Amino acid sequence: MLARNAESLYWIGRYVERADDTARILDVSVHQLLEDATVDADTASRRLLSVLGITPPDGSTLDVWGLTELVAMSPETGSIVSSIGSARENTRVAREVVSSELWQCINAMWNAVPERQRAARRVGPHEFFTFVEDRAAMFAGLADSTMSRDDGWRFLVLGRSVERVDMIVRMLMSRVDDRPTSPGWVTVLRSAGAHDTYLRTYRGALDASRVVQFLLMDRLFPRSVFHALQQAESCLDDLDHGPAARIGAGAEAARLLGKARSDLEFLRPADLLDNLTGRLQDLQTTVREVGEAVSRQYFHAVPWIEWNNAEVNL
Repeated sequence: MLARNAESLYWIGRYVERADDTARILDVSVHQLLEDATVDADTASRRLLSVLGITPPDGSTLDVWGLTELVAMSPETGSIVSSIGSARENTRVAREVVSSELWQCINAMWNAVPERQRAARRVGPHEFFTFVEDRAAMFAGLADSTMSRDDGWRFLVLGRSVERVDMIVRMLMSRVDDRPTSPGWVTVLRSAGAHDTYLRTYRGALDASRVVQFLLMDRLFPRSVFHALQQAESCLDDLDHGPAARIGAGAEAARLLGKARSDLEFLRPADLLDNLTGRLQDLQTTVREVGEAVSRQYFHAVPWIEWNNAEVNL
């Protein structure tokens, strides 16, 4: 596969997942701000922006609408609209290796954004967030049902899995200082789309250690960090067809993912909350380093080869 197509597919997976997760986080956060008048909107908004890695504006007080405009509808990098636009552009570049249904899905999503923005400003942002979540789910379903399980699909899933780890870690980072019984942990579960599944798994018992354990270590829930790391590791293992695979991790990205996955796999649940902040920061560092390693290994630009005019003597 051409490096440019591989890179585009990898970033398609990341951008669609980023738009989906950001919409989930905003939907729950905005609902909480509108429902609870005791929460300081400016403080909560700035805290959310720091979690998402977005620089808050100086000298202005943020409210629900300001937060929505900045994170959802702004053309700036990191917003939902920006992620959708980047995903569409990468899909356009990789048209030769994606299905027509996949292109039509992301193109229709992008073209519907202006109308959905106007509707959100009239009736509230929930409809816009729901639209993004539904379209992202449709995109993932079409990718799984219309793409061959070849290297193209693996790069797409690899990008989605890496981004999912990053976003779940960011959600947990926003609550590390909360009390074990704080309702903020319910917010994290809802943002991750994990609330109902968590309640069925733990029979309704809610506390911080179980929430963190579920989102970090659960092997069956597809949005857990462990499951996403395992899926990303599997994609890299299938992509690495070289002889180095016979002697262990033949590439830096595989080594990083394997280490992060094994650290969670063999961690005792009782020790999970010990130095949770440091553990989450290590996972964020791993995501960044994996992205850089994947780029070096698969997306590097081939240097221009210039033949000299030296005469060859036979």
